Amino acid sequence: MAEHATVSVSINGEQHTLDVDTRTSLLDLLREHLGLTGAKKGCDQGQCGACTVLLDGRRANACLALAVAHDGAEVITVEGLADNGSLTPLQTAFVEHDAFQCGYCTPGQLCSATGMLTEADAGWPSYASADVSGSPQLDAAEIRERMSGNICRCGAYPNIVAAIEEVTR
Repeated sequence: MAEHATVSVSINGEQHTLDVDTRTSLLDLLREHLGLTGAKKGCDQGQCGACTVLLDGRRANACLALAVAHDGAEVITVEGLADNGSLTPLQTAFVEHDAFQCGYCTPGQLCSATGMLTEADAGWPSYASADVSGSPQLDAAEIRERMSGNICRCGAYPNIVAAIEEVTR
């Protein structure tokens, strides 16, 4: 018999309290319990990044996060990135650079890129950072390294990198 627990989370600024099976992933809570289908179930093993959301301001694979472990958390999904219906500069750049083909990975790419830009603004280095003591230079190699957890099966990587580069200028 499955155990149940009450979980209270803020999703895109809206508070939700739900009774869930303790084995429910954050991804399944979003998709199946709240109808927020932006985050995609790709591999369901944390390897593709299609389910990337911002969890308490950090990038996270929602398929690997148990909902009960994040009681009280703040979650931003792709549905919550736009500001009062206006696309963010990053979302606009994705459209302008055709940084998607089938679109399946795009929500995860957008959430990951949003988190990555915040990390870079905070001065966090990556494996590819030439200088780890200051603010990282977000060139194409740095962006590719920082976005390496998000797979695009269509191969739109050059356009994704171009879109992110535009936003960093």
